[in-house]
Amino acid sequence: MASFGKSLAPHLQLGALLLGLLPTAALASNDPVGIALEIEDGHGVPLELQAGGRYYVDQIDLRAALAASVDAGVDDLAAEGDFADLDWSGVRLADEEFVLLANADGTFTRRRFFRDAAWMEQASSFVVQQLDGSGVPVGRPLVLEAGTDDARQPGDDFFVRRLRAIQWTHDCAALDDCSTASRFEEEALVELRHARGTPQSFLLHPHAAALQVEWSLKPWQRYEVPLRQVVQPGWDYGFAIALAPLTAPRADGTYAPGTDITFRMTLQDGSGTPLHPQGVLPTYNDVVFAGDPAGIQYYRAFFDPSATYYRRKHRERMLMAQIIGPAQDIRPIRSVVDLSLFFAPGAQVIGTPARDGVYAEFTTIPQASDLFGGAFDPTHAGWAAPVSDEFTFHIPADAAPGTYLVTTKGRRVYQGEDRPASTTIEIQVGQQERTVAHLATGNCESCHQNGGELSRVLHANANRAACNGCHAPLSFELEGPIYVRTHFVHSRSDRFDAPLERCTTCHLDQHTTQRVSKSACLSCHTEYPAWHEQAFGPVESIYVGGGAESFASCTDGCHQTHPGSGF
Repeated sequence: MASFGKSLAPHLQLGALLLGLLPTAALASNDPVGIALEIEDGHGVPLELQAGGRYYVDQIDLRAALAASVDAGVDDLAAEGDFADLDWSGVRLADEEFVLLANADGTFTRRRFFRDAAWMEQASSFVVQQLDGSGVPVGRPLVLEAGTDDARQPGDDFFVRRLRAIQWTHDCAALDDCSTASRFEEEALVELRHARGTPQSFLLHPHAAALQVEWSLKPWQRYEVPLRQVVQPGWDYGFAIALAPLTAPRADGTYAPGTDITFRMTLQDGSGTPLHPQGVLPTYNDVVFAGDPAGIQYYRAFFDPSATYYRRKHRERMLMAQIIGPAQDIRPIRSVVDLSLFFAPGAQVIGTPARDGVYAEFTTIPQASDLFGGAFDPTHAGWAAPVSDEFTFHIPADAAPGTYLVTTKGRRVYQGEDRPASTTIEIQVGQQERTVAHLATGNCESCHQNGGELSRVLHANANRAACNGCHAPLSFELEGPIYVRTHFVHSRSDRFDAPLERCTTCHLDQHTTQRVSKSACLSCHTEYPAWHEQAFGPVESIYVGGGAESFASCTDGCHQTHPGSGF
């Protein structure tokens, strides 16, 4: 209401409050709020929205799942369940990957990813309509175009469109043996994320009690998402993370090598109001099982597992922080981080100057010894441990001078809004002169625009120099490095319309394509020649080719050029 002038706006807002049309905490902005709609096995997951607000649909997640005792791929989904009446012709197995970490009973989990069913490929649309308590439509419906799998079109309403099916085998005897398995799960997924351009929005009707969702591929089915309107919420929409060092630098504004530096993060709503008391964050149990009232989120892939490109990485919701530097030396970290490091208190060192050419350290919140230790402990004691909003990083004694980047990232889910945020600050180590990163890749904005900006997708982090401190290969999740994930996502997406062999689309210099490893090549290629298999081992991982050895440079004498690279 800023256009009415400062003197009139408060009176109009107060009147609206008395009528129950606006929530107290939503007065800071009239911008539409992006909301996430979820439908599980034909049933809408209940939603809360602040009364009187204006909204647009930023995410749609549909899932249908079945348990099975025999290996039928995903055939059962075509015979029963919410997606049985879709056209499953053409479905094929596209990729297969085991979870490297064993299950509690010593068995292993295999994931098979299926694509190209007719319903996954063809264009479809969604209609979202408000309903009152009697099921009568109120307000104007939204018509949202999901587009096709093959190419992103100007009329598409979402930047990300991923439709697929997954078969989970939960009791494989070994990482290469599911012959005796009998616990299977089949699921079909629709993931639409990040509204493009200026999205259509709707004013929440005072009598709205549900949102009805219709999908053009199932015109006979109307899903209902129950809705509760909140008149006086405790916080505003939006999400930001304030980050500041508590350890003072030296008189010249720099930190000396060998210094421990403590930082404080403060999670805030869009008006800058803290979501927690200073010094204290909710426990893991409070967030994951009780549901934090302010919408704070922690890592939840223990219960809702994710898979790069194929399954719900946006729902992993890790809250964490990292330091990496000096900026001029930033590069991918290829040293594998062992799971044992996650059981030690404090932060995890993942890159050292002597070994990796750059220093990097990260910490999860809650700290990993409680977060992952709690997962492996049958009593889950770590999940009840107090959580601080402070964390400490150690600058090693051999740290090279320059600018170090400290980044926090997280996600907030609050009254319909599912929103990421990240913050990066710089500190100077050993010298006052600022240094900058020299990245090997660029041109991201040629595709990542109109709703797909890096400041919106993934962790909402447009500073790509600040990624490598978290994205190292983990012994239980080898696909961590950014180059692995970037290769994999873009090679699997039919909506990436540049030729995959044209390295110049992303790489800025030819030499940046010449450090050859299995993880670099086989994160994009799905096979290599037979003599490569004899020399370097068979392709065992869709993400990195093999195991920990996949990050070692193969040779300086091969692969100096890539056919069609553009260099």
